[in-house]
Amino acid sequence: MAKKRVLFVCLGNICRSPAGEGVFRGLLEEKGLLDGFEVDSAGTSSYHIGEAPDRRMRQAAAKRGYELNGHSRRLAREDFQRFDLIVAMDRSNMRQIHAADRRGEYRRKVRLFCDFVPGSGLLDVPDPYYGGHDGFERVLDLLESGAHALLEHLQSLPEDDS
Repeated sequence: MAKKRVLFVCLGNICRSPAGEGVFRGLLEEKGLLDGFEVDSAGTSSYHIGEAPDRRMRQAAAKRGYELNGHSRRLAREDFQRFDLIVAMDRSNMRQIHAADRRGEYRRKVRLFCDFVPGSGLLDVPDPYYGGHDGFERVLDLLESGAHALLEHLQSLPEDDS
């Protein structure tokens, strides 16, 4: 059985997308499903390439039992082919992702994370970078809220034989 592949994308790949990756990976571990998935994150900008996730986000995530590893990277052309689902943290990121997909070949693979957050009424996961501690907690609340619906969506996707 082929692995399902999901990529979380935010602006700099140091707060929201690595947190999305960490929270989703935590859910997969909890359910014993990690071997069936590939989970990664990227940014639409090159502001923080090579940097570890933001210290404040790592601390907030660690309090909830999530490890945020890895280093920031920019969304690459190959990501469109490699991943089954590309999850944008906000509408601005989504526009940048669509712009990178010049021919619109992969539009069906791109979704907003808040599409998976039941009853939130939100379109965007707010960027906590310039805010206080509460912003990081709010992001983690949203990510935890949508992780189960995201998992269900990925499990419903047809098998890819790649």
